[in-house]
Amino acid sequence: MDEVIQITKDIKSGNIKPIYFFMGEEPYYIDKLTEFIEDNVLQEHERDFNQTIIYGRDASIEDIVSTAKRFPMMADRQVVIVKEAQDLVKTIDKLESYIENPQPTTVLVFAYKYKTLDKRKKVTKLLAKNAVLFESKKLYENQVGDWIKRTLSGKGYSIEPKAAAMLVEFLGSDLSKISNELDKLKIILPKGHTFSPQDVEENIGISKDYNNFELRKAIGEKDQLKAYKIAEYFSQNPKDNPIVLTTGMVFGFFSQLLQYHGLKDKSKQNVASVLKVNPFFVKDYEVAFRNYPMKKVSIIIAVLRDIDVKSKGVGSNSIPQRDLLNEMLVKLFS
Repeated sequence: MDEVIQITKDIKSGNIKPIYFFMGEEPYYIDKLTEFIEDNVLQEHERDFNQTIIYGRDASIEDIVSTAKRFPMMADRQVVIVKEAQDLVKTIDKLESYIENPQPTTVLVFAYKYKTLDKRKKVTKLLAKNAVLFESKKLYENQVGDWIKRTLSGKGYSIEPKAAAMLVEFLGSDLSKISNELDKLKIILPKGHTFSPQDVEENIGISKDYNNFELRKAIGEKDQLKAYKIAEYFSQNPKDNPIVLTTGMVFGFFSQLLQYHGLKDKSKQNVASVLKVNPFFVKDYEVAFRNYPMKKVSIIIAVLRDIDVKSKGVGSNSIPQRDLLNEMLVKLFS
């Protein structure tokens, strides 16, 4: 994120490079940086004649280079943006000669999404030397909560840890989807507001009481009544609550709990660092630690592996989700 901020600062200050190559597994920042250049390098009245959008599937490298070598019309520079540039993967090496000698009055931008160039290739080394080469890396789910917090803080909002966890559970690590949902909340709620689980439930449609996060917590607390109520809700809404996701979340929790058992330093900050969780949630592991000895945790992990295999229909006929969830809870609480 610091690199993204620096790129935008440089452009705003007039330090504009002739080539920008944005690549990587996470499309969110690639799209944002491309949009920023599209909206900020040229003045509005200059764009009609000097801003060209090209799609990788519709053009060759030769077409792109030819366009990039044109001179601007009644402006200091032109902008050429190549969207979906990953479609040029087989011929991207042909860009080498242009990278070595780019047109100084052209800003050439590549949005190369979901992939990265081979860092051993000459074209990649040339881009690293002569252009702005930015790799947008996919965040792990345990990093997304902090990303949400930082993103909202920059816009004058904040969010409760549980509300952020609900968004991550429901949307995973797709930053574009999460950003869209946060935009909805920012439209509805005033600046300075702290987004709560209730806000998320009412405006995004994610239940604050019936979700995998709450199920995991109920299991950790050995709150059987609550766990069975959530499991029943999941059984009645299987499309919104697939058992594969549920077993994965619970399995992850007990795998981390096994790590927690082995820690000598069980301070909040160390646990959060080792388990890669928000410090707010460390208390859930403290409670589960008292309820589940290490030997029991090892048994539970084996049980969860078995339930996961059954849920995928391996080695057995199709078993209803309700039966599998109930079997899981019976074995966890026994």
